[in-house]
Amino acid sequence: MESTPTPHKPHKRKFWRFLTLMGPGLVTGAADDDPSGIATYSQTGAQFGYGQLWTALYMLPFMMAVQEACARMGMVTGKGIAAIVKERYSRGVLYTVVILVVIANTINIGADLGAMASAAQLLVPVHFVILIIFFTALILLLEIYTNYKVYSRILKWLAIALLAYPITVFIVKQPWGTVFKASVVPHVEFSFAFLFIITGVLGTTISPYMFFWEASQEVEEAKAKGEIVKGRPLLHWSNIRAMRFDNNAGMIISEFTTWCILLVGATVLHQSGVKDINSAADAAKALEPLVHSFPNAGFLAKLIFSIGVIGLGLLAVPVLSGSAAYAVSEAFNWNASLNLKPKRARGFYGVIIVATLIGLIINFVGINPVKALVYAAVLNGVAAVPLLFLIIKISADEKIMGEYRSRKLSKTLLWITFAGMGAAAIAMFFTIGRS
Repeated sequence: MESTPTPHKPHKRKFWRFLTLMGPGLVTGAADDDPSGIATYSQTGAQFGYGQLWTALYMLPFMMAVQEACARMGMVTGKGIAAIVKERYSRGVLYTVVILVVIANTINIGADLGAMASAAQLLVPVHFVILIIFFTALILLLEIYTNYKVYSRILKWLAIALLAYPITVFIVKQPWGTVFKASVVPHVEFSFAFLFIITGVLGTTISPYMFFWEASQEVEEAKAKGEIVKGRPLLHWSNIRAMRFDNNAGMIISEFTTWCILLVGATVLHQSGVKDINSAADAAKALEPLVHSFPNAGFLAKLIFSIGVIGLGLLAVPVLSGSAAYAVSEAFNWNASLNLKPKRARGFYGVIIVATLIGLIINFVGINPVKALVYAAVLNGVAAVPLLFLIIKISADEKIMGEYRSRKLSKTLLWITFAGMGAAAIAMFFTIGRS
């Protein structure tokens, strides 16, 4: 007797096909909502309420355009961004690019490691130093000794940790009319406090490490699939369309989560009088409504928050150190790949180790771990501006990109991103001491 196909199977196949299409775009988007992102967005919501909720919507097309350009550059050239810069620009430009990325990423690594240790302290009575050394060692072991295919799967599943904030949004009673208006109508204050935090929001959303990571990971993916032969990519428009699907899906998920974190911070923290987040415990309060009906709601909120921060830290720190390693290795013609054994890419893994260890050391200079996350985001917002200029020029260069160069829409979005982030950074410095 012939069996009747289960009606759910086509839907299952579509779902799994969707997951298999998700690659560097999803990982990059999830890594964008790292501990630095969670802290910055939470602080923004707590400090300004719904005042910066609109940034999540308005940043989305620009974030998509920037990451699409970076991914396309990697796919077309078969090289990372630093390698392309090396071929087309002077050593001064190359070294400036590499130094910017390495400094910004290393500080971000330090902030994320500190946040992971602080979050873990909410659950276990273990000294901060022991916890931060444990997480540093764990991340290095995973990144150096885990096969890239296995590790990329781990990174995809760690993105699930972001679900706590969207769930909380729909549990908490929201003034949806006010929320909708604040999400659509921009609100700007010309004060240092407002411009400082909005530069951080921009910097943790459109970050230098994301540019280098996604370009390099598109190259890694192509190599793993055998689509790069003798250094030349075997590229078709179908590859570009698949990349855009992955990239756009990753960025939409990332920005929706950003909006949710901002909204939870505004509704839960700001409305209850918490205007400044000074510790992991302060930030964890935002998730208390998620478990408000349980007897030990405070601990459960801390548990969910800690799992999110630790999970996303495990995802983001390797992305930060890896993107720095790709940049340095490409500048000096070193072997660079997460698929290579450490003996075959000593320089590449050496940068990963050094950047992570310096990030670890940064935590012993007495900076509040939660505040450090926000400062790291602001630094990213400033460092991204000159790097965006190079991305615009390279992605539109017909000699480099050929038929896959940026067209009118892409160039327009990229130039607006460059102008907007540059204006925010300049305005922030201009208003120092004027508030």
